Amino acid sequence: MNDFGIFVKAHGPKLAPFVAALILYFSLVRRDPQGELWTTVLKCLPIVALMFYVLVKGCSLSKDYRRSLWILLGLVFSCGGDALLNVNLFPFGMVSFGVAHVFYICAFGWKPLKWAIGLALFVAVSLFVYFVHEKLDEILIVGVPIYCYLITTMLWRALARAVDAKSFLTIFCAVGAVLFVVSDALIAVTMFVGVPLPCPRLQIMITYYAAQFAIALSTANDGPQSSRSFRRKIK
Repeated sequence: MNDFGIFVKAHGPKLAPFVAALILYFSLVRRDPQGELWTTVLKCLPIVALMFYVLVKGCSLSKDYRRSLWILLGLVFSCGGDALLNVNLFPFGMVSFGVAHVFYICAFGWKPLKWAIGLALFVAVSLFVYFVHEKLDEILIVGVPIYCYLITTMLWRALARAVDAKSFLTIFCAVGAVLFVVSDALIAVTMFVGVPLPCPRLQIMITYYAAQFAIALSTANDGPQSSRSFRRKIK
């Protein structure tokens, strides 16, 4: 069996709850939630399943699992953000997701810096913030720019890591970071700009869950060096 087959055999069963949670959410939540408890639970369930994956694939307080711990904390606060957004507490949900991005930034690290990538991203997000700031109210006019720079920093660190490592999991994680930005951009253009998108909830949630899946999966090669030998080509 090749390395990819071994990888799928080792991690596929641990990701089965995530797949089941996705099926439940997309099959049962057919319209935009109105703050119901059951839709909140179903919305959070895929992220809880990803927390389960990070824990059961191997996680501890040791240095070998430091990235897993940061990403686990990011998932916890993402779950909190999902719940708060679902009950229409948008500013508080944004704060929770902002904290999640801080943990993701810690997980991705600051080496290599790749400042050119960061500069290009920050110029782009600054233009976006300038474009939408007049459409924001008293609270969001402060919170939205801060959140935008946090998620942009998260994307920068994911891309810098992928460019340097050139491995499957780091590249897949960077794709996840891009999808996270896409998901939030879809929220922004519908909420602040008023762009009518076809099936906006589906577009937002599909890109969001794909993003979190890719970020969580990037922890697959965490652990003692001896346990990674069979995954070196895929890591």
